[in-house]
Amino acid sequence: MAHKYFGNEDPINKEIRLNNEVNFKITGIYEPFPTNAQMHPQMLLSFNTLKDSSIYGAKQLQTNWGNNSFFTYLLMPKGYNIERIASLFPAFLDKYVHFPGQPGNFRESKNSKLHIQKFLDIHLHSHLDDELNQNGDIKRVYIFSAIALFILLIACINYMNLSTARSTLRAKEIGIRKVIGAQQKEIITQFLSESVLIACFSLLLALIITWLLIPLVNKFSDLNLSFNTLLEPKVLIPILLLPFVVGLISGIYPAIFMSSFKPVKVLKGIIKVGAGNVSFRKILVVVQFSISIILIVATTIVFQQLRYIQQKSLGFDKEHILTTGNPFSESQFEAFRNEVIKNNADIKELGRSSRIPSGRLLDNNGVSLFENGTSKQVNADLKCINTDYGFIPAYGMKMAAGRNFSRAFSTDSNNYVINTTATKVLGFGTPQNAIDKEIVYGGVKGKIIGVVNDFHFESLHQNIIPMLMRMPSFANNNYRRLSIKIGGHNINSAINTIQEAWRKAQPEVPFEYTFLDERFQRLYNSEQQQGSLFTMFSFIAIFIACLGLFGLSAFTITQRVKEIGVRKVLGASIPQIVTELSKDFLKLVIIASVIALPIAWYSMSKWLLDFAFRISIQWWVFVMAGFIALVIAFVTISFQSIKAATANPVKSLRSE
Repeated sequence: MAHKYFGNEDPINKEIRLNNEVNFKITGIYEPFPTNAQMHPQMLLSFNTLKDSSIYGAKQLQTNWGNNSFFTYLLMPKGYNIERIASLFPAFLDKYVHFPGQPGNFRESKNSKLHIQKFLDIHLHSHLDDELNQNGDIKRVYIFSAIALFILLIACINYMNLSTARSTLRAKEIGIRKVIGAQQKEIITQFLSESVLIACFSLLLALIITWLLIPLVNKFSDLNLSFNTLLEPKVLIPILLLPFVVGLISGIYPAIFMSSFKPVKVLKGIIKVGAGNVSFRKILVVVQFSISIILIVATTIVFQQLRYIQQKSLGFDKEHILTTGNPFSESQFEAFRNEVIKNNADIKELGRSSRIPSGRLLDNNGVSLFENGTSKQVNADLKCINTDYGFIPAYGMKMAAGRNFSRAFSTDSNNYVINTTATKVLGFGTPQNAIDKEIVYGGVKGKIIGVVNDFHFESLHQNIIPMLMRMPSFANNNYRRLSIKIGGHNINSAINTIQEAWRKAQPEVPFEYTFLDERFQRLYNSEQQQGSLFTMFSFIAIFIACLGLFGLSAFTITQRVKEIGVRKVLGASIPQIVTELSKDFLKLVIIASVIALPIAWYSMSKWLLDFAFRISIQWWVFVMAGFIALVIAFVTISFQSIKAATANPVKSLRSE
């Protein structure tokens, strides 16, 4: 900010004017907050500024208990029991928070809740309304940590499988070492050292690849990862220890297995791999493909849910709605509205509101039913937004009963429009029954003049909640947002018309806008990233599993060369030989599917619970995942099987 407005000059003690209303003196300059900070303000203002009546006012600070715009930070003594202070919050709300027109027995604690949490828990654990920054999600950390461990496990299984499968190639070496005096523990140490050394070289290669691929990953997943994060001691030390852990895990079984060879037998060429060892290798292959199938199912369901979100009707038309701030007074807005509609026929309607769809519904002033001259508090969380005449038409919302606010009725500033869900929680039953009923909301008594069909104001993570629209008197409006419906025939022309009229009405306020569909798209950035990363991880997991299967099948087929030769001499066809060589591996993939599919169903059912509106998991997703795994495994094995089946049997039987 200092460079932006003052260049290389010293800004200390100079003044800057905000919103063309208030001058502020600059008393200091601070370094930008780190990227992992909870907030990233461009400037900090003294809280005392709010005492100025032209901005907010000291009286408002003392009496307006309904304003939840402030974040309050408490420094507690070490070891303090937070529950002690949290238990006092309901009584605090009931004592201080009251609105005009509410009954004497009204209790705010039934409608609102104060929340306290540890500062360090905010970034990954807090998902409250109006957070200072978009927070991360500890669930995502757990999910992708688990996937990374699964991929590492697949790689470890490859090493175990190939090491034990190829153990016969090192049998004589082990026999000779034992004959000349080597103990079993020394041989185990040798093999473990080899696996750790391989893991160390793998770590070095992984760091180089990570450094090269981080820009691509950031672009692919819309993240902001930095390689320097890996160089921090708390991250670097576990990374440097990782090769030793991985090397020991992947190498311990092959080391024990190969060190148990009997020197007399192996030096005579008598090497027989036990059935237990073969069974263990089969278990490892099943585990590999189970993980791969789970990832295939997860990727498919994530993208199905994303497509459902993109295609689901929101209850209004979000296309070609331009949204911006509303700096206009009432007279300025009317002149601005008339000019843009007159000058461009593609601009259909303008509507003002305190909030716009794609945001959160946060405002709740308490509601009471007014019947027979008395008001009765309703235990309902009825959120509200301020809207004008043009809001509902601009969004193309449909009325279930009654009418929208109208310029023809001056009393509409005290009337309300509610959604269909609100009619149920208020006890009206049907939209028609709600019309002309009197309620008290935020201390203002008025009639319900209309019921709008339910629509998705918030993201599909949230249920549709009871809401109320009100049109306060223009002398005290709270229309912070402006929505402009464009026909879509010539969007650039419409934007130019709006920009030109804006400059005439508010030349000192920059015209900054977004389109509503883009805002809704950003609501699901997290899921988009998950889908991209699931795809990438699934590919890596399947590729590594196939590498292991390729190597294992190649070695297994090598051990059966003479058997294949005999079968060909006896008249077996190439398809028969390929089927014979492949069936044992394909059986393992089928078993992996049977194990993986229930796990995948349970895991993705839990993931979908984060969405109030979600898909139903279809049976064909599991069939498809199993089929894909089966095809990939068959293609992987077939390369070696066909090569062996087409070989000349004379060469393999020559030594017999």
